[in-house]
Amino acid sequence: MNFVFKFFKGILLIFGIIVILLYIFDYDYILTAARITYGNGHKTAFLEDYKEFDNRVIENSTPQPWNIHKDYNKTAITDSLEHTNTTNGTIAYLIIKNDSIWFEKYYDGFQDDSKTNSFSMAKSLISAMLGKAIMEGKIKSLDQNVSDFYPQFKKGYTANLTVGDLSSMASGLNWDEAYYSPFSVTTRAYFDENITPVILDLEGIEPPGKQYKYLSGNTQLLGMVLTKATGQTMAGYLSEKFWKPMGCETEALWQVDSEEYGLEKAYCCIASNARDFARFGKLYKDYGKWNGKQLLDSAFIQKSITPRFPESPEYGYGWWLKTIGDKHFFMMRGHLGQYVIVEPQDNIIIVRLGHSKGPERVVATFTPDIDVYIQEAYNMLNHDS
Repeated sequence: MNFVFKFFKGILLIFGIIVILLYIFDYDYILTAARITYGNGHKTAFLEDYKEFDNRVIENSTPQPWNIHKDYNKTAITDSLEHTNTTNGTIAYLIIKNDSIWFEKYYDGFQDDSKTNSFSMAKSLISAMLGKAIMEGKIKSLDQNVSDFYPQFKKGYTANLTVGDLSSMASGLNWDEAYYSPFSVTTRAYFDENITPVILDLEGIEPPGKQYKYLSGNTQLLGMVLTKATGQTMAGYLSEKFWKPMGCETEALWQVDSEEYGLEKAYCCIASNARDFARFGKLYKDYGKWNGKQLLDSAFIQKSITPRFPESPEYGYGWWLKTIGDKHFFMMRGHLGQYVIVEPQDNIIIVRLGHSKGPERVVATFTPDIDVYIQEAYNMLNHDS
């Protein structure tokens, strides 16, 4: 019994020393990460983790429900798609045809109004907000310098850093896009209670505007620029300019670093549902028009869904791009396989939300599941026709 007591006493002592060291070296956010992630039985951020954080409300107004297609859910889901949905933990799968919901299915107890984390799909919404701020003259253009808003970036490579560089992932900043390392700046930004100094401490290590490199810190800095330029919180601006005019059916939540500092995590973390996320696919498909009103400039949208760099055809300004055969898709993408996929010529929007994109842990790379969600949607549609 004495040995057991000494053993557990030693364990507690080691744990105490580790905790003290984490605080001394400013890594105490790891304790929050461990509590939220491992404490809920996960190894990474998860769909409903917004419940563990402070959030700011994205208010909605009068709902504009989607039209329901005359052939709604009349076509059976394919075996291949059902297998992938089950294996990867899909919680929502929608096919929207000609602006009407043609097929939808929910899993694991989730429903059409269930909130789940957007993860990096939020980057596309930040890009839309940038386009709106330019349209309103609050930001001059994609070529306006970030240092106009944050003088900290007037030195070195960042002196030439523009808001367009941030949106197109061409900043040259020293950000480590590592989701599974507890010591990466990405993990710190997700769990730290004050993101601002983390972002303002970034430095330019390459000339901006020269090449694509996916960095979530770009979008966080862009969101901070938008807050300064508009004089509104990100959630407030998104609500006023998009969520309300587009008739989103439910209010959404946007994670903030803490109640004390209240800065939205711009690169991720809008909790909403498949039907409301899909509206941004429709908005871009229709080149910024919603119910006859031009919410976004069509030229900005065309630029957004066109590769900035020929050698990186997979990315435009806040939107992912993928060609399969003679079809050209643009999409919103997020961690664990959150997707809003659009083929404008066919007037098709595919939405998939879920717990996993498969066994691969690659970052900023198209994974095989995307092809399945697209191909099987078309198989179902072709069967219907």
